[in-house]
Amino acid sequence: MNSSRSYTKKKIYLAGHRGMVGSAIHRKLEVNGYGKLLLKTFSELNLTRQDEVDKFFELEKPEVVIVAAAKVGGILANNTFRAEFIYDNLMIESNIIQAAHVNGVEKLIFLGSSCIYPKLAPQPLKEEYLLSDYLEFTNEPYAIAKIAGIKLCENYYRQYGDNFYSAMPTNLYGINDNFNLETSHVLPALMRKFHEAVKQKSEVRSQKSEEKKVTIWGSGKPKREFLYVDDLAEAILFLMENIEAKDLYEKGISQINIGTGEDLTIEELAKLISKITGFDGDIVYDSSKPDGTPRKLMDVSRIHSLGWHHKTSLEEGIRKTYEWFKTIKNSLIQ
Repeated sequence: MNSSRSYTKKKIYLAGHRGMVGSAIHRKLEVNGYGKLLLKTFSELNLTRQDEVDKFFELEKPEVVIVAAAKVGGILANNTFRAEFIYDNLMIESNIIQAAHVNGVEKLIFLGSSCIYPKLAPQPLKEEYLLSDYLEFTNEPYAIAKIAGIKLCENYYRQYGDNFYSAMPTNLYGINDNFNLETSHVLPALMRKFHEAVKQKSEVRSQKSEEKKVTIWGSGKPKREFLYVDDLAEAILFLMENIEAKDLYEKGISQINIGTGEDLTIEELAKLISKITGFDGDIVYDSSKPDGTPRKLMDVSRIHSLGWHHKTSLEEGIRKTYEWFKTIKNSLIQ
């Protein structure tokens, strides 16, 4: 670990700045005085097109790159659009990492996901468990693409000495999350379901015989860990300023975990969100739907030992997200 180094004068390309993760990192960088940010929308720069990426890097010459761009979704989207999830993510990361190498980028941080770890890996998930067993089938294409990104960074370091490495966040939620029930992750999907159930119940208050129910995929027994996305943004800033690629690879790991080190069942999560949204009806579990990985708790002892810890409790983060969701819900769920 190196002492803190300021990159405020560097040109930083933040790929995926409009997504939930990218927008949180964008806010954090701006608040901390990072004024030389390179930001491109999809219409301005299609990251799956190698020629466009090469031209952008050659013209702009970014000095630091943060790869928060990805095709993401929940269990339904991952299992339905399997080819798109592996192809798009492979193209995005390959094009950016190769262009960063060719153009002499000083540091690159690639963001992955906890789904890279084997389905039945011991808990909590240590960095060393990567590629130690088989993956969860429903998100295997996405996971394989992310593992490829990790190994691209590692091997550009090993062959060329490039200062490229990967950070693996746990399940994320927060401002600018995706609330589309066809493609969202579990927490925003539950938030929308409970919100709409409360709204519908209030509109038919006179019909007391019809109690509203919310149906949830799976048994409710799998356990998940959740990190408020603004805490992740702080972690990325911390890594950028303090950690170099050699700090990971020389310790025999390919990536560093980012999370809370705490988890809960989907049933417990549903009850917490129902309380925050004011839902008092029945919660029904559809066991005919897949549960996914039984448990995904990150071992975050490494990043804790380096000096970073999350700040936002799950209940506080959900309340913040719900307050934001209520202000712009119409544009999110139409």
